[in-house]
Formats: sequence, structure tokens, C-alpha cells
Amino acid sequence: MNTQNPAIDQDTITALTERFAADPTARVAQNAVATTDVDTLSLDRSVVASTDPTVSNRVDSWHAANQRKSGRCWLFSGLNLLRSGVIDRLDLEPDFQFSQAHLHFWDKLEKANWFLTSMIELADRALDDRTVHQMLADPIGDGGQWDMFVALVTKYGVAPKYAMPETFSSSNTHSMNAQLEKILRRGALVVREAAAQGRGERARQEILEQVHRVLSIHLGTPPTSFIWQYRDKDGNFVRGGELTPTQFAAQVLTVDVDDYVCLVNDPRPSSGYNRMLTVDRLGNVVGGRPVRYLNVEIDVIKRLAAQIICDGQPVWFGCDTVPQSDRERGIWDARLHDYEGVYGIDMSTTKAERMVSGQSAMTHAMVLTGVDLLDGAPRRWRVENSWGDEKADKGFWTMNDSWFAEYVYEVAVPRRLLPAELAAVLDTEPAVLPLWDPMGALA
Repeated sequence: MNTQNPAIDQDTITALTERFAADPTARVAQNAVATTDVDTLSLDRSVVASTDPTVSNRVDSWHAANQRKSGRCWLFSGLNLLRSGVIDRLDLEPDFQFSQAHLHFWDKLEKANWFLTSMIELADRALDDRTVHQMLADPIGDGGQWDMFVALVTKYGVAPKYAMPETFSSSNTHSMNAQLEKILRRGALVVREAAAQGRGERARQEILEQVHRVLSIHLGTPPTSFIWQYRDKDGNFVRGGELTPTQFAAQVLTVDVDDYVCLVNDPRPSSGYNRMLTVDRLGNVVGGRPVRYLNVEIDVIKRLAAQIICDGQPVWFGCDTVPQSDRERGIWDARLHDYEGVYGIDMSTTKAERMVSGQSAMTHAMVLTGVDLLDGAPRRWRVENSWGDEKADKGFWTMNDSWFAEYVYEVAVPRRLLPAELAAVLDTEPAVLPLWDPMGALA
């Protein structure tokens, strides 16, 4: 029997304090951090000086979008991917955008239905069941995945921004989300009780009506149709007539989103490469496209992403955007911040170790719009962020290739570009990961 007392005693505290006081480098760091933010202090100036935004292959000719104070990056980046081809084909001005609020509205309503449907299906489980509790913790957040974007575009189409413009709540979602969470958490209790009495579906519809009302108040009512007309860069006026969002999508989109599949890089041995993965209870549209990933090595993702850019198309991708980043300059590099040098301790971890320990997961989605190739190998990448045009290169960031391998988790690529051996894996049964798995994180 181990009788050692694990509590920190006074002798230990004294020894640690004396050891710290005797270390001159520790005291220098202490003095520096007392007056300077550690991110500024740890910034490796040589990395900053050697990073410039030029790339050998670049596709962007449009203005950066701005999601403002919302978590809609996956919707913005998906629509940014779609608008690039439309701007080129129709010769539109570079400030053309699709309505993000349009898909935002339908995503919220669909997520509410997804949540309530799951609460009915899981009504026989206790409220502290881990899956039920995980869903209650975030019943209607802003985040999403590529397949969730595809499900929305397939069902609801797209609209130009003027047909459903931004509102205060679409750009500042915190207060609206807080009210929706109250409605849905209460709704979970209502539908669970109703399900036990055979009235679950009726209760679900009643709660959905409440959600629809709140969304309409905050975001406005989505257009059933709109007049599509525009003036191109040469000054020519084009009248497209009255269209529904699905008719508009069929007429103007140059990208078939249903042809795109999601490749991920999950290096955990338990996940396995060249294997399909999915996440239990992750999605938005009931009956829509399920969330499925093909797990591949990072070099496969890099090669296909570079190929797509060289072919003239941007690439939707998801990453853990915060580590080793400089928001003011718009730079990512795996060695951008030398925290080990500041603290004098080993802080190294692998990508798999960060995933299993909860240190890292996908937190943000953006669009790759350029790649700098040297002898066929990528050196850096150009990224359209959806944080406006005031930072970085007018809203376009620079990602050194060292960062890509460590913090990029997924990309959407056309199925037709996959080699035959990977394409064959797409139709296999996926391994099911729990909802709380890192691969269940939403951008």
C-alpha cells in the first residue's frame, strides 16, 4: 500500500521557491512577462522576417469576407469557395458575396430539429448519459462541418447577399444563441416526457415553431424568391429574372458541392489511415448528407490541395487556428512562438498527443487560395480568412508549410481527384467515433 502523501508541503514550496530564485534566466523571464504579453515576448522575429505573403500560385481576386462576432466560419468559407467560380464566370465585381444569413437561418432551424429528434430517440437514457449531456451542452452552436454545409446547400440553395442581408444578431450571435439554448434545453425536457406518452412528435413540432419564431425575429425571414440582376465589371447590365434559392444555385454555381468529400488527418493509431470515420449524433439536417471523413496522411491532403489551387480553384479546410499564430500580421508557423525558451521547460507534443489530451481539435474553417511551390513542394500557403480586411494582407493570411502538418485537420476535395485506392474506401462502412471525440469538434 502506498502511504506517500501527494499533498504539496511547505518544504516542497520552499525548495521550489529557492530553486527559482537561484535561476537567473527564470528571473529575467519573470521580469519580462510582468510588463509584456507572453505571446509578444515569445515571438520569433526571424520567422516573422522570413515570411512574406507572395506565392507562386494564387487564385483569389475577391475581397475578404467578415463573419464578425459569430462562429459561422464554416458557412463563410463554404460560400467563399462557391463565390470564386461565380465571380469568374459572370465577371462580377470582387465584392460579390452570397447571403451568409440565409444559410445561417436554415442551419439553426435544422440543428434545432436535429437536437429535438435526438432527444426523442435518446429519451430512454438518463440526462447525465454522456451523449445526452454532450448534446445539451451545445444544442445549437454556430459551428459546423463540410458535410453539414453540403446538406444545407442541397436542400435550401443559395441567395445573393442583398436578398437576405446581415442583421445585428447574425453578426453578433451570442444573445440569440443564449435564448435558443434556453428554448431547446427546456424543449429537451418537454419532448422526453412527451415521448414517454407517445406525443414526442407533436411536442417536437411545437418547440420547432418557437425556434422558427425566434430566428425570424433575430435574422429576418428567408426569401422564397428574389430578383437576380447585376452589372458586371464591364458595365453590362444582366437581368436574370425571379428565382428561388435552389433555382439560383442550379443556375449560377460552378461547383457541385455534392461531388466534394472530406479528407481528414487524424494520426491517432486508433483511427487508422485510409479508413472512413464518422461521429455519433453529429450533423444538422435530419435525412440529409451524413458527416463522413476519409482519414489520410497529411501529405495526401497537401498534394491534393496544391493540385486544386494549381487548377484554379480555392480549397475549403479546417484547422486549429489559435496555436502558433499572429493575428495582427496574419501568420502561422509551427515555430512562430518559442514558449519553451521563455519558460525553460519542455512543452513538445505530437499532433496525436494533442488530440488525445484535449489540447487540440478543429476550431476554424477557411479557404486556401494560394500555394508557393518550390521544386513541386509547398513552402507556404495563402489563406482567405473571414475576419475582415483590416489585418494581414487585406484579410488574406500566410501559412508556412511547417504549420500545415501540425494544425490542419481536414479539407474538402472533389471525389474525382482521389486515386482509385482511396476512392474505393469512400463506400466502406465508417468507424463510429463518440460525439465528444476531437473529430466531432465544429469549426
